[in-house]
Amino acid sequence: MKLEALLSGLAHTLDAGKADVEITSLVYDSRKVSAGSLFVCLTGFRVDGHDYVPAAVEAGAVAVVVERAVSVPDGVTVVRVQNTRHALALLSAAWFGHPAEKMTTVAVTGTKGKTTTAHMIKFVLEAAGHKVGMIGTIGAMIGDDPAPTKNTTPESYEIHALFARMVEAGCTHMVMEASSQGFKLYRTAGIQFDLGVFLNLTPDHIGDGEHADFEEYLQCKSMLFRQCRRGLVNVDDAHWREVTAGAACPLSTMSAAGAVADYTVGEVRPLRRAGFLGSEFTVDGALKGTFRLNMPGRFNVANALAAAAAADLLFIPADAIAAGLRAARVKGRTQVLDTPERYTMLIDYAHNAASMENLLSMLRDYRPHRLICLFGGGGNRARMRRWDMGEISGKYADLTVLTMDNPRDEELDSINEDIKVGLAKHDGAYKIIPDRADAIRWVMDNAEEGDLIALIGKGHEEYQEIRGVKHFFSEEQVVREHLAGK
Repeated sequence: MKLEALLSGLAHTLDAGKADVEITSLVYDSRKVSAGSLFVCLTGFRVDGHDYVPAAVEAGAVAVVVERAVSVPDGVTVVRVQNTRHALALLSAAWFGHPAEKMTTVAVTGTKGKTTTAHMIKFVLEAAGHKVGMIGTIGAMIGDDPAPTKNTTPESYEIHALFARMVEAGCTHMVMEASSQGFKLYRTAGIQFDLGVFLNLTPDHIGDGEHADFEEYLQCKSMLFRQCRRGLVNVDDAHWREVTAGAACPLSTMSAAGAVADYTVGEVRPLRRAGFLGSEFTVDGALKGTFRLNMPGRFNVANALAAAAAADLLFIPADAIAAGLRAARVKGRTQVLDTPERYTMLIDYAHNAASMENLLSMLRDYRPHRLICLFGGGGNRARMRRWDMGEISGKYADLTVLTMDNPRDEELDSINEDIKVGLAKHDGAYKIIPDRADAIRWVMDNAEEGDLIALIGKGHEEYQEIRGVKHFFSEEQVVREHLAGK
């Protein structure tokens, strides 16, 4: 492909060379450069791609995309842009033939519920007979085929590569989680989503390498509504007006808490039987009906409302919406495990105070004999997050079992001391079992009739990160093997 074709629509200047040069590959990692490559210099948190221009040219790059002046040999083209991350997004779309334009695309953003809602939308679209691609925290799916990813919202090149694979596989629709970091780093720049969905906003992802403050976090979330054809907004969230202030698309509204909106939840009825937690709920407004969800809690009902409303805006019939919601399952998100009838155990990814409070307060609604919360704190994270998580567990759980999550470079004892500070605010009963597998086996052996046990924090993750090394660890496997007597 000619460089000039890739540059069409991208504001740029030529510092050296010419645009009439053949490009054989588009890369942003100098280690992947080969003869004929176009190398895009990204400035990261620790590494600056501009420093690798000499190595890229030596490896065969015929053109480089930069934000500042660089020195290159004669014959190498230098393309200057204002922001190379933004440029990579537009170049990637052009390189892969603009695959997003060949599918109906849905982006879901919010602090909590993105993964669950995206999965629900995928289940509903599939119930209507569509082949669906998905990108998110748990990875990517091309129809039923998994495609591992590193980030909730991958780098723009990977996004468009996945889009191209989806189109080739026959996907008509694509659903993705749109993270604040994805917007901040221009990973979704240039994509015009057919539908953008906003769920909620609470302080999170603030600190070194993430967002400077809550205002920046909010502004990054708001970028979605400047790059979608229609928006769907949760008006129960206190920040929805700020998030949509600069919207460049028409908006539909939803509420699961009784506010006036286009789509609303009416009656909610918790459902519980041995090994099962779910809900039945009604929807009024632009969509009407009664729906059943095989996932517990009002916050999952709110996620289901978002999925149902999104599907309705995409002209999916009500019977397919109902069938998709009944079938919806999400690994590591209020995932109920197959355990003996005397107790119910679930796995959830809740890893901050807000998501923990949503989960534990909801489980209280099912009136357990005891609510047992097993979790640990992440290392190399703000201590306040651990204090707050301890406070929430102490407030709602009858017993907290402190154990290992991802200690990273911190000592487990130090992490647990922070959590205990929060627990003490409610005199929360606790037990410390450092090894997470031992802790899970202990709660299973000591469960009483009617107990609800929540394994919190790991969710879909199947590893523990200790001193820079990820060790395989699966909560599901521990439970299965213990039940089998292994």
